[in-house]
Amino acid sequence: MRRPSLFEAMARIGYAARGIVFLVLGAFLLLSALKSQRAVGSTDALRSLLPAPFGAVLLALVAIGLVCFAVWRLAQALLDADHLGADVKALAHRGVYAVTALFYIGFASVALTVALGWDAGGSSDQAARDWTAWLLAKPFGQWLTGIVGFAIVATGLAIGGSGLAAQFKRQLELKRRQRVLVALLGTFGSLARAVVFVMIGVFLIYAAIDANSREARGFAGSLRAVQQQRHGAVLIAITAAGLIAFGAFEIAEAAYRRVRAPTLRAGAGSDR
Repeated sequence: MRRPSLFEAMARIGYAARGIVFLVLGAFLLLSALKSQRAVGSTDALRSLLPAPFGAVLLALVAIGLVCFAVWRLAQALLDADHLGADVKALAHRGVYAVTALFYIGFASVALTVALGWDAGGSSDQAARDWTAWLLAKPFGQWLTGIVGFAIVATGLAIGGSGLAAQFKRQLELKRRQRVLVALLGTFGSLARAVVFVMIGVFLIYAAIDANSREARGFAGSLRAVQQQRHGAVLIAITAAGLIAFGAFEIAEAAYRRVRAPTLRAGAGSDR
C-alpha cells in the first residue's frame, strides 16, 4: 500500500475537518428551520459541540484539521500543488487559495479557543459590526468597506460559478457514476455557500453606503434575514441541505481527491 506524503496526509485530514464543520453547521441550521429557532453561525455550531462527550477533544482535533487544510491551501497557492500554472487566471485562482488559507487559520484559532474554554461568547454578527466600524473610521472608510463588500460578493459568485462548472470532479478518483453523484453534492453545496457569501457582501455594501456598521451582518445574521422572509423556514432548510451536501462532498474529497504533493524546489509552479 502506497504511503501518503506529508502534504497529502494534511490535505486529506484538512478536507475531512472542513467536511465535519459543514455537516455540523448544516445539521444545526436544519434543526433551526424545523423548530423555528434562530439560525446559528459556524462559531455557534462549534460551541454546541463542547458539552458533548469528549467535546473539547473533538474541537481540538477539528482545529488541527483546519490548520492542515490551511497548510494545503498555502501549498496550492504558493507551490502550485494543483499545477494550475502561472497565467493570469491561474494566479487569481491561487490568490483565492491564499486568502482561504488565512481564513481557515483564523477559524482554527476560534475552534481552539472554544475547546480550551477561552471563548468570549461573541457572535459573528458582532464581530462583523466591530470590524466594519473600525474600517469605516479609517480615511476613505466607506470606499474601503464597499470594496470589501463587492469583493465578498465576487467571491460568492465565483464559488457559485465554480460549483456550476463542477471542474472539481476531474480531481476525483472515482468511477463515472460515483463521480457524477459526488460532483452533484459539490455543486449543490457550492451554490448554497455562494448565496450566503453574496448576502454577507450585500449587507456590507449597504453598511458602506449608509456609513452604518450596524447594517453589517455575519453568517448567522444573513441567514436570519432569510428566515424573516416569506417561506423563510423552507429557504433555510434548503440552505441547510446545501451545507450538509457540501460537508459530504468534502468528506468524499478527503477520501478520493487526487492529491499531488508539491515539489519544494524553485520553479515548481511551472513544472508539469
